[in-house]
Amino acid sequence: MSKILLFLGLTWLFGNPFVAIIVLLIVIYVLERRFIGLSPSLVKPLRRRGSISKWRRQLEMSPHDVSAKSELARLLIESGKHAQARDILQGIGEQMEHSAEYWSDLGTCELALGRVEEGEQAMKRALAISPKVKYGQPYLRLAEALAKTEPDRAIAYLQQFKDVNASSCEAYYRLGTIYDGLGKSAEAAEAFKECRQLYRTLPKYMKRHERKWALRASLRNRS
Repeated sequence: MSKILLFLGLTWLFGNPFVAIIVLLIVIYVLERRFIGLSPSLVKPLRRRGSISKWRRQLEMSPHDVSAKSELARLLIESGKHAQARDILQGIGEQMEHSAEYWSDLGTCELALGRVEEGEQAMKRALAISPKVKYGQPYLRLAEALAKTEPDRAIAYLQQFKDVNASSCEAYYRLGTIYDGLGKSAEAAEAFKECRQLYRTLPKYMKRHERKWALRASLRNRS
């Protein structure tokens, strides 16, 4: 009802129902991004594209800038261009041999490209250097890669991720989905419940980042 009234008000204000619909969709999108955060950001990809162009220009001027290559690879990973990122990372392996972040990024690329064995080796190397690298993200990426083929190992990695990052609702949600796929409905329901309970205990500044996993857990628990 409130949306209908808002639409009527916008139609009266702009004198055009099509403009009113566009404005209403923008308002809904902004509110959803602000308070829920399930919809993708429209601004972030544009900023990332600009940053990628900046680092490419930097490398044109300084082809051996390892820091620039690392940052460019990270941005390419965020853009889903894992093959390009992997090529860049392989070119700086000698200089970054002792960097946990480097091996984590390389492992992410390998896993995304379906090279699970290579990806697992890289992730284990990252964790050997720093068990808490990227707040335990290597454990999560490994669990995602193994969820369908080796669910028991995926569960083990998720348990390790929970130990490193005790504030992650995502870990409980993904644990629930794996249990659900194995037909373990009781364990799945318990994991989704723990996801929601954890969310309620988080401080406000963390809730926005974890909200989508709590909402998804609520929806899965009702299905």
